[in-house]
Amino acid sequence: MTADAGSPSLLILLDLTAAFDTVDHTILLERLHTTIGLSGSALKWFQSYLSGRTEYVSLGRCNSRQLPVSCGVPQGSVLGPILFIIYMLPLGCVVSRHGMSFHCYADDTQLYIKTAPNPSAAMSCLTACLGEIKAWMRNNFLQLNSSKTEALLVGTPHQVQSSSITHLTFDSQVIPLSTTVTNLGVRFDPHLTFNDHIKHLCKISFYHLKNIAKLRPTLTLPDAEKLVHAFISSRLDYCNSLFTGITGRNIQKLQYIQNSAARILMRVRKYNHITPILHSLHWLPVSSRVNYKVLLLTYQCINGHAPPYLQELITPQTSTRPLRSNNSLSLQIPNTRLRTMGDRAFAAAAPRLWNSLPDHLRATQTLACFKTGLKTFLFIKAFPTF
Repeated sequence: MTADAGSPSLLILLDLTAAFDTVDHTILLERLHTTIGLSGSALKWFQSYLSGRTEYVSLGRCNSRQLPVSCGVPQGSVLGPILFIIYMLPLGCVVSRHGMSFHCYADDTQLYIKTAPNPSAAMSCLTACLGEIKAWMRNNFLQLNSSKTEALLVGTPHQVQSSSITHLTFDSQVIPLSTTVTNLGVRFDPHLTFNDHIKHLCKISFYHLKNIAKLRPTLTLPDAEKLVHAFISSRLDYCNSLFTGITGRNIQKLQYIQNSAARILMRVRKYNHITPILHSLHWLPVSSRVNYKVLLLTYQCINGHAPPYLQELITPQTSTRPLRSNNSLSLQIPNTRLRTMGDRAFAAAAPRLWNSLPDHLRATQTLACFKTGLKTFLFIKAFPTF
């Protein structure tokens, strides 16, 4: 939406060295008590969970001597990432003081700031923020790896090319702007076309499809379908709400992956018509799966089950006059300028898709009923002749 308003944004992805291993137990327990409000037996449970652990190295039949674990959270558990997130909570206050936007997911921290109309002021703000973040990390026994920190300027081609920002300086290191960065497994490019991500997705999907095709003659249909969902469908669905409004060519590439998976699963030839196969498998086409994800997030926003940063992007449509449409649970669609930017934003795409749903789907109901009804609606829309 910032690019739609005429300004590029600078995205910075911070990298921590051995983040989970350096968490100080004393500081963590203090935050559980003062920030979260735990006390009594509950706090003692966490103290017991963290203390008294040992570690050793095992090689064959030989074991090293055991050493006490004085820091870090146990990894491979549900509690590990949650405890780390609690440990990192004060970082949000540090970033907010500098007027920057941020998102955190476990040890992945991303900052972003609007660079126009005053790029030099934005860079000064960013430099001051990064300096305070590094100091906070040091005081909390965390190490910010400036050599692996990445930066990406996001905007329209004209906005990116005309920007005076070519790099940023952090911790005496020059960090050049990247042409692509990987953010939580998704490859971002400056114009958010996701061309690199989809290219990589095609490459890895067809690698797995080739292996599944070799095994298919020896597999039952249910077992083969499990493999396809585990290696192919899960990748097509991961963060697919980002694909809203991408080019038809990229959608076709993703659809070709799904078509190939369906043909291998049903053991039909390459030139057989794919629509009856997808219909028999009850698979939504890729474009419908994207809309399904966006609408599901929209439903969760409306009913208060989504994160606040998504809920604040959705505004119910109101009118000063009593109209019949006031009872249809419509959402307000913001004004946008660019089809390649503003129209693709969740704030614009979600209300547009939501308002296109029939009234009975938008009416209040359980999440399970909404998911079932939404899939049925999108399935009938995708296969109208069946």
